[in-house]
Amino acid sequence: MFKIAVLPGDGIGVEIVPEAIKALEAIAQKYGHEFQFTEALVGGAAYDTTGTPLPVETLDLCKASDAVLLGAIGAPKYDTLPVHLRPEVGALLPLRKELQLFANLRPCILFPGLLAASTLKEEVISGVDILVVRELTGGLYFGDRFREATPDGGQKATDILSYSTYEIERIARFAFEAAGARRGKLCSVDKANVIETSRLWRETVTELAKEYPQVELTHMYVDNCSMQLIRNPRQFDVIVTENMFGDILTDEASMLTGSIGMLPSASIGGQVSLYEPSHGSAPDIAGQKKANPLATILSVAMMLRYTCKLENEAQAIENAVRTVLAAGYRTPDLMEQGGTPVSTVEMGDKVVEAILK
Repeated sequence: MFKIAVLPGDGIGVEIVPEAIKALEAIAQKYGHEFQFTEALVGGAAYDTTGTPLPVETLDLCKASDAVLLGAIGAPKYDTLPVHLRPEVGALLPLRKELQLFANLRPCILFPGLLAASTLKEEVISGVDILVVRELTGGLYFGDRFREATPDGGQKATDILSYSTYEIERIARFAFEAAGARRGKLCSVDKANVIETSRLWRETVTELAKEYPQVELTHMYVDNCSMQLIRNPRQFDVIVTENMFGDILTDEASMLTGSIGMLPSASIGGQVSLYEPSHGSAPDIAGQKKANPLATILSVAMMLRYTCKLENEAQAIENAVRTVLAAGYRTPDLMEQGGTPVSTVEMGDKVVEAILK
């Protein structure tokens, strides 16, 4: 039995997570597995109820589980709270740190049925299959930050960016091994022409490459990488980069797939891994049954692959998503090029049907 901590969170999180659970239940039915789901509060929903975005009970549940399934957190109404109480800062970052989730994996795969959904030309994006490995517990997001008054009556804000050799080696080693299991190409992305942490990053990754002669290593500045992802995305196999660069580049890469609603993610490193869609809580469409659940469903496929070690079952979910998209079913974010419109729940049902066939 696999124990899964379920954290729907805010906005569309409460709509998409049930669809992913349906997919796991279909896998359990078809392959004879057992999943135990225990739900808890996180983010704004937790703050509204308990006064904190990450209750101790939620963290304890996560640590006692085999994996965590997270929906989405945050909403504009929390933006005026003190920084430590805002859902993104007060829940997501501490959760990553407490669970030692130093590696964020974001596959960017274009399903053939969505060739027309991307804003880019088909000849540019056809066959795109990229894995972005993002360092998740260091950099600007975890550095000290403060403000101070200036003589002119204004303020000066400071965010400290730092990385150690150990942190860089840890994420780079993971990326080298991932590349070795794929097409053997690793692109390390930094800003070494300007930033000192990036210079250490490049030096460390270059040195580590000696241990992986089977992997072709290249380096690219982040601004060039952002351009190359649009110009020629098929040149990339695995990309490894630091926290903020990875955050930005993966949102850009999501549009290669037709919608950010198609981008799953896995955060791993410690004993318990966390799986979540890469998109946010989308409060503008929350409660309207418009949200695309496929990124969340694909995230539980990653859960089956990385935590449960059930590769066939992971592929069963991915194949089901491929089948549903090929049949033309589309949530509103994918409807620009036509298709059969379906709601969040209907899309989940279609995936379940395809799994059980």
